[in-house]
Amino acid sequence: MTRVEILYLLPYLFSLFLSLGITIYVWEHRTVQGASAYAIVTSAQTLIVLGFILELLSPDLSSKILWDKIQWVFFALASISIPYFAFQYTNYKLPHPKLLLGLAGIIPALLVFGILTDPLTHLVYSNPALNETFIFGELQYHFTWFVDLFAIYSYITSLFSFIVLARRVVHPHRLYRAQVTSVIIGLLIPIFGTMLSVLQIQITPLRDTTPITSAIGNLIIAWSIFRYHWLDIVHIARDKVFENMNDLVIVLDAQDRIVDMNQSALDLLNLKPNQVIGLPADPIFFEWPELLEKFDKPADANLEVIVKRVDQYRHFDIKSTLLYTRSGIYQGRIFVARDITSYAALQRDLRELNEDLERRVQVRTEELADAYDTTLEGWANALELRDKETEGHSRRVTSMTLLLAKELNFPEEELIHIRRGAILHDIGKMAISDEILRKPGKLTATEREVVSRHPMIAYQLLSRITFLREALDIPYCHHELWDGSGYPRGLKGEEIPLAARLFSVVDVWDAVQSERPYNKSWSRQQAIQYLHEQAGRQFDPSIVDVFLRMVDQDRI
Repeated sequence: MTRVEILYLLPYLFSLFLSLGITIYVWEHRTVQGASAYAIVTSAQTLIVLGFILELLSPDLSSKILWDKIQWVFFALASISIPYFAFQYTNYKLPHPKLLLGLAGIIPALLVFGILTDPLTHLVYSNPALNETFIFGELQYHFTWFVDLFAIYSYITSLFSFIVLARRVVHPHRLYRAQVTSVIIGLLIPIFGTMLSVLQIQITPLRDTTPITSAIGNLIIAWSIFRYHWLDIVHIARDKVFENMNDLVIVLDAQDRIVDMNQSALDLLNLKPNQVIGLPADPIFFEWPELLEKFDKPADANLEVIVKRVDQYRHFDIKSTLLYTRSGIYQGRIFVARDITSYAALQRDLRELNEDLERRVQVRTEELADAYDTTLEGWANALELRDKETEGHSRRVTSMTLLLAKELNFPEEELIHIRRGAILHDIGKMAISDEILRKPGKLTATEREVVSRHPMIAYQLLSRITFLREALDIPYCHHELWDGSGYPRGLKGEEIPLAARLFSVVDVWDAVQSERPYNKSWSRQQAIQYLHEQAGRQFDPSIVDVFLRMVDQDRI
């Protein structure tokens, strides 16, 4: 082979290896949307260029016709694979795809049949001849009506493919527009080359310019792959997303007519598109009055709706979004409804479980509280068994203290602590010896000092018990006096806890009216007089006023 022949072949060899390289690269990414179909297109182009090169190198007419026939076979493959790629790349939904695919293959199949039977029918090659005036001998023949028919068919299918692709050029995102535009140009240039051959327009010394135009088109495709990440960032058609959403999607126009509805919504309604599109929404959703009521007026909204369907309640979280034109005119609205029935059931089960747990905790808490109170009453009873003079005193003062505390509007939760403090107000006397505690006569100064320690003993005993810490005010401070002369800390006025101040009034009221060996019981009137006298000295005067009012009303 001469140097001139090698130089002549170089552009075609470049086109061959470029097409082969792109085919291999795209096939390695065949899982990407549209890649497998485009690999078929580039494979056909590669084999067409290879057939063209082998036709050039063939020395006689018969071998050139053989390789030219092989090129026609792969032209037929390309004519089918280009629309197949367009549909796959754009997710274009064809009605009756199998039927249309079969019809689309009729003309290419006839071409292959004509090529195989050409020695008898001469449907493709009319007066083939070998022109030896060029560097390589050139196969020349006139295109028949059969070839023209196939050319018209392939251009029509290619045009339809470009229209399908061009619909994606209007995508709002620049990257996807650039991807589709470069793919269209890359496919269009080789088809333009075949048109030159069919019209017998030569821009190169040889009849067929397809290898050169294929190389140019593949360069553009390669640039798109690397510049616009065609095989990395894949466009997913919005209508495919719409159709494959599990959520129900319903689009209404400004007159509340249904203009679109995805498959999930159609399945739920058990309807077909032609039964809903263009119709008013009211008759379609008449079984769901709750839905119609909630969205009677157009508005952006997000709420939960419960509907009944076939004796079953379904929970939907529905978002309504208004749609406007660019000029701000109301165009319609879109509903996206998510079925949250299982989630709502789970929430209901959790709520019932929590309520059951709360009931159990409440019961257990009440049982524990009863156990605590029984224990406290046991301690008080044990003290009364030691000190016969105070028998029944704890029960009486506890009852009256609670009445007074309620009159003073104490919160319910604080009444629990007041009750416990009142029961245990003298618990510190458990540490005092029987000789002092049960002495029938008056106590000496030393003995009184011992007795006066019982509030501090109560504090030391009860402060270590967590649930009794808030009940300490009464046992610890009920002997503190309003004028500051009390014990154990000498608190004065409002320094004394309120619970202790009201208890001290009740405690003295009951004590002075109780019979003691060393002290005669007072009459009710004497006790009232004593409280009046000690108001502002021993007692909080405001509490004395409230207490005596209750006494006058016979509530104590």
